[in-house]
Amino acid sequence: MRKKVTIQDIADELGISRNTVSKAFNNAEGLAPATREKIIQKAMEMDYKQFSYVRTVAGIADSDLKHSEKPSEFYGEIALLTTQFLSPSHFSALMLDTFQRELSLLGYTLNTHRVTEENIANMSLPITFQKNRVSAIICFEMFNREYDQLLCDLDLPVLFVDGPNKIGGRSLPADQLYMNNYDEVARFISDMLKRGYRKLGFIGNYEHCQSFFERYNAFRSTIHVSGYKIEEKFIVRENTGLPLVQKLNALEELPEVFFCVNDFVAIEAISALNKRGIRVPDDVLFCGFDDSPESRIITPALTTIHIHTQVMAFSAIHLLMSRIKEPSLDFRTVYTQCDLIYRASTKD
Repeated sequence: MRKKVTIQDIADELGISRNTVSKAFNNAEGLAPATREKIIQKAMEMDYKQFSYVRTVAGIADSDLKHSEKPSEFYGEIALLTTQFLSPSHFSALMLDTFQRELSLLGYTLNTHRVTEENIANMSLPITFQKNRVSAIICFEMFNREYDQLLCDLDLPVLFVDGPNKIGGRSLPADQLYMNNYDEVARFISDMLKRGYRKLGFIGNYEHCQSFFERYNAFRSTIHVSGYKIEEKFIVRENTGLPLVQKLNALEELPEVFFCVNDFVAIEAISALNKRGIRVPDDVLFCGFDDSPESRIITPALTTIHIHTQVMAFSAIHLLMSRIKEPSLDFRTVYTQCDLIYRASTKD
């Protein structure tokens, strides 16, 4: 059996520290783009676990992914459809940097098309979208199931990065890419239970999208299988009418720990509680999800779950290029690794 490649192996090959390699994989600050590119390329060449599948994509040879080469042909447009402006704080920002660069090396352009509320209401495509120019579609923040089905019916390869919730087991006829929404949430809840905390709360609209729904399921199932009671009074549904601050103010009792569906919900909740004189982590602990830039600079720094956006970018390339080459493939759902990062909001 071939030995598994480790981060240390990559560091030794390049003559750099293990910490530098880890920074490249985690999109950490303070690393030159050229250094990050060199590390990712070496990881691919050595078949490191997070990038080895890229080399197996049908029709993508090693030379196609070399940054020193340019594509000899132009193959068409990959259309990015989204209902929102994808800000630099959104997890997709760093992912799309890598995704667009790799697409250009393979001979494709990436063009963004904004899907408006009017488009959804009328079941119409954005006026900038020209089907005859499009080779495939990638979707971000596209959570309206009926509209998503319209895209699936265009007879084009479609990849959803996250998507509408699958309550009731309903799934779209398309490839789907997610961050792992279960393992590290379950680890966090298990760790809190081991520390002796029993009053655990959840904040977020778990029907908003599949990722939020999976994080909610991880929260509930981990408490349940650990033999403890889920306190429904500590489940706070965000984005369902009343502002979050009012919902938090209405709680007669606070839990000992709050897990939030993402960092921005956590930051909003912490701000609301601070105005009431409730301090984090002295009075209640908090954990978010995404490892957004804001999570590192608020006080206290937020415990969160890091998304490997570069791995998601290469996974998206894998799914789209193989679907373009072989449209009859069975639909695939891919999950990429996440990592729990403890910080001051949980007294770490």
